[in-house]
Amino acid sequence: MPQIPLNPSQRRSLRADAHHLNPVVLIGSDGLTPAVTKEVDAALNAHGLIKVRVFSDERSNREAILATLTDTLNAASVQHIGKLLVLWRPIPPKTKAEGGERGRGPSEVKVVKNSKLPGQKPEIQYLRVLGNQRLTAGGNVKKAKPRKTSVKKRNLG
Repeated sequence: MPQIPLNPSQRRSLRADAHHLNPVVLIGSDGLTPAVTKEVDAALNAHGLIKVRVFSDERSNREAILATLTDTLNAASVQHIGKLLVLWRPIPPKTKAEGGERGRGPSEVKVVKNSKLPGQKPEIQYLRVLGNQRLTAGGNVKKAKPRKTSVKKRNLG
C-alpha cells in the first residue's frame, strides 16, 4: 500500500497538533515485530495522529522503521525528529457494530409518588423509558422533545 501524500501546510498543521502528544507505542531492541505493527495500526485507528518512540541509536534503522510503517499501514509520515516518529492516518468511520451510531436503549426507572392523603405510604411504580422518551418531574413518561439546532448548523445541513 502506498503512503498518504501530504502537502507542506497539512504537514505543518499535523506537526502542531502532535506537539503535545506523548508516544503511544515504544519500539525496543527487538525492532519492528508483527505485534508492534499491530499496535501501531490499532493506535492509528483509535487516534489518527500518534507518536512512536524508537529506542535505536542508528538513524538508518529508525528511517527504515518509519518507511516500513508508512508503507504497510498506509499512513503518512509527518515528522522524524530524534527518536520520535509522528504518523498520521485518517480515522476510519465506525460501523454500527462498533458502536458508531448507537442511541440510548430502554431503561427501567423507579418512580415514587407521594400519596394525596396524609399518613399513607407513597405509591411506587416501575416504568420503562425508551430511548425517545423522557421522564417528567411529576413522574410521567413523555416523548422527548427534538433538540434545537443552531441557525448556523441548520444553514449548513
